[in-house]
Amino acid sequence: MRVLIGAFCFPFAVSLILAAAPAQETQNTQAALPKDVYPETFSRLQQQIRGGLGGAAAIRLHGSQGNVRFQSSVGRDLTELAILTTAREHDQPYEWSLHEMEAIAVGLDPAVIDVVRHRKPLPGIGEKESAIVQVGREIFGKHKLSSETYARALKLFGERDLVDLVDLMGNYAGTSARLTVFNQHMPPGWKQFLPLPFTPPDDIHPDSRSRLPLIQRPTPASATPPALYSRPLAPEGTGPAHIRRHGAGLKSLEASVGRRLMELAILVTAREHDLQYEWTMTEPAALKDGLEPAIIDLVRLRKPVTGLAEKDAALIDLGREVFRKHFVSSETYARALKAFGERDLVDLVDLMGQRAADEVLLIVFDQQLFPDQKPLLPIP
Repeated sequence: MRVLIGAFCFPFAVSLILAAAPAQETQNTQAALPKDVYPETFSRLQQQIRGGLGGAAAIRLHGSQGNVRFQSSVGRDLTELAILTTAREHDQPYEWSLHEMEAIAVGLDPAVIDVVRHRKPLPGIGEKESAIVQVGREIFGKHKLSSETYARALKLFGERDLVDLVDLMGNYAGTSARLTVFNQHMPPGWKQFLPLPFTPPDDIHPDSRSRLPLIQRPTPASATPPALYSRPLAPEGTGPAHIRRHGAGLKSLEASVGRRLMELAILVTAREHDLQYEWTMTEPAALKDGLEPAIIDLVRLRKPVTGLAEKDAALIDLGREVFRKHFVSSETYARALKAFGERDLVDLVDLMGQRAADEVLLIVFDQQLFPDQKPLLPIP
């Protein structure tokens, strides 16, 4: 599944192309790139660690490959700040509220939390805290990261820790999408701490506090209880783990809905993140897998879905709402549920969440296309 897992082999291929190219051609290629993008990797990361991988997978190799939230050298207070910034920029109340309590417990200054909560100016907070919040505000609000903000973050954290922090933010961006689509409310008696620009719908089950019915799964007894600040935060029967219980995975999804609709989900996600690289790498595969050019153009140009088949229209509207509005209406959700059924809808949203996570890395490290590739997405 070359497109679905993102394992493009472009860095190795590009290095061969550049090695064989005349010196003048290589110079022209380098001149056409942004100043902080390296021609060896076509990204802001200078060294290629392993051939045969491209895109987000190649970027992740520059990180620690560890459990970033709990083990990063930047400290738990800053990893929780990265998560809170992501939750704030996605208007995600469940994610925010659970992690605000955790952030305070591990030592994050409540004044910094309030700066993020109310989107206040950043002067007055620590340099590292300010850098994390600014990175989040730019990538989630503008879908790009300025050279100045990137250089500042790189100087403060170094390459490995910056990759880790961005990867963490990407993972929680994907989690935000899942929580939003399935309208996860706070458990009974839990306070919601995030001011929202909308009122979440009340179309939820009382036991799971979400749009998905409760699936109870006994927790196996652990011989060694987890450390106090390394345990899951979500109460049983709620949150992302409970949402995943309703799905069956990408292989099941492909067998059920086919690659055509999976490619459509990926293109919608790329369009809503203004992600040139992801779109241009995916569009040819989508055409090959049977997605009609007219539908691709409709997504590309953000046209209305009037006249489309029900599954196509439902999927496009769902993606537009969750990524653009951070809110999925009861009507849009009911339409998607009817079109796909619960299992496939959970898996489609999971696919979109995975791609949203990848796209955060692609944005921050400014992944560029091959020199000979024509950009297929109109970006201002």
